Amino acid sequence: MLERLQTLEDRYNKLNEMLSDPEIINDTSKLREYSKEQSDLEDVVQAYAEYKDVTSQLKDAKAMQEENMDDEMEEMVKSEITDLTKSKEELEEKLRVLLLPKDPNDDKNVFMEIRGAAGGDEAALFAGDLYRMYSRFAEQYGWKTEVMEASSTGVGGYKEIVIMVSGTGAYSKLKYENGAHRVQRVPETESGGRIHTSTATVAVLPEAEDVEVDIHEKDIRVDTFASSGPGGQSVNTTMSAVRLTHDPTGVVVSIQDEKSQIKNKEKAMKILRARIYDMYQQEAQDEYDETRKSAVGTGDRSERIRTYNFPQNRVTDHRIGLTIQRLDQILQGKLNEFVDALLLEEQTKKMEQIGE
Repeated sequence: MLERLQTLEDRYNKLNEMLSDPEIINDTSKLREYSKEQSDLEDVVQAYAEYKDVTSQLKDAKAMQEENMDDEMEEMVKSEITDLTKSKEELEEKLRVLLLPKDPNDDKNVFMEIRGAAGGDEAALFAGDLYRMYSRFAEQYGWKTEVMEASSTGVGGYKEIVIMVSGTGAYSKLKYENGAHRVQRVPETESGGRIHTSTATVAVLPEAEDVEVDIHEKDIRVDTFASSGPGGQSVNTTMSAVRLTHDPTGVVVSIQDEKSQIKNKEKAMKILRARIYDMYQQEAQDEYDETRKSAVGTGDRSERIRTYNFPQNRVTDHRIGLTIQRLDQILQGKLNEFVDALLLEEQTKKMEQIGE
């Protein structure tokens, strides 16, 4: 581990030199590439510097034990050795985590596709609750949330809503939301007070850059049509809505959110690229089926991952068996307790796999 850390520190120092080179500064592509690599190494290099400092202090403190000293001084040195040993162990654990393989998508923006599933109007209402929950969660990190497409219902919910969340690290925290979410509550229209169970599904797709997905214009079929509102009625007479079909994969994206056909096509292309990239990722994961099953947050999207029980103010994540009795706060976007626990579970599994 120490050899690898030294190699990373040497690379970090080399990048510092390169980023001061006028030739690199004037090359936008290389500047962006090297700046990102340096940023990715910063945390581990900083932790390694702390580790070396603590190790040096510990060595000096142990050397002092060999010298003649009074009882008071001896106690002080013993106490310092205890504290430094604890710090050294904590830094070793931190470095092990930092050296774990990183998901290459973690720093990307994401598309979240939220759909009402089983439960009719109640499922659509719950899809709206989830959309607001994720929007508030994003606000905590200063991320930007943009509605790309929405199909609303007459009762105030969504059959489907697609949002883009833009900000550093968005995918790293939202990827765990991938799956089926179940809600248990008494609908407002239920006169008998019976609890109904409904579900909504969430798909989390990292934004794909041009270089990651090779899409040719000749493979895309473009159809335009008039936008429609709830119930299918036409809401304007211009052919502003756009449907893109990628013939090689069969992926279809329809956007009618904007009044401009050009803007709708731009949004549709972003989502199309992300869906195709996600499809390729899923195919690659299927080749390593056992690994995929053991990883957190990469399971089947039909899998029930979380239950929101309104009568008991309870939310349970079934993947890790964590229950929190603060459903009202969770729906306000306070998801960090779940996110942190799921991240820890994923890190633990990765360390176990490396050990094996």
